[in-house]
Amino acid sequence: MYDFSADPGLSKDELYRQLHAAADALTADERDGIANMANVAALMWEFLPDLNWAGFYRMIDGELVLGPFMGRPACIRIPVGRGVCGTAAQSGETQLVEDVHAFPGHIACDAASRSELVVPLLRNGTTIGVIDLDSPTPARFDDADAAGVGRLAQLLINRI
Repeated sequence: MYDFSADPGLSKDELYRQLHAAADALTADERDGIANMANVAALMWEFLPDLNWAGFYRMIDGELVLGPFMGRPACIRIPVGRGVCGTAAQSGETQLVEDVHAFPGHIACDAASRSELVVPLLRNGTTIGVIDLDSPTPARFDDADAAGVGRLAQLLINRI
């Protein structure tokens, strides 16, 4: 049985350190990328407060396709270059969006989402997917979140 949980009183740095350690423990010996994404989506949901969506989109045949996640049903396919996820996939750069309604071309999969953090998954310079976090709170994510999820992406890149 796995029992990974975070103390809500932890500093953000410690929270991400523990999330990284839990993700490392769960994915280190597993070869199935979908299983690893599923477990990490559950860990992000468990560890990170104030989310309404946490998960992955995978690059398949030139578009982002929904992968394992926690939250409400989501958009299944996202064109590269469209919305926050598509922009991250196209640019290869993390997208930290304080107000998704002000983001040009935002795709509203869940009307409750107000802010978003999307970190591209880059393998050998090529986008293979993204990690996507949504929150119902405006400006929920900051540079510490972007750095923490960025480290998580680096851990996972050869495990998914």
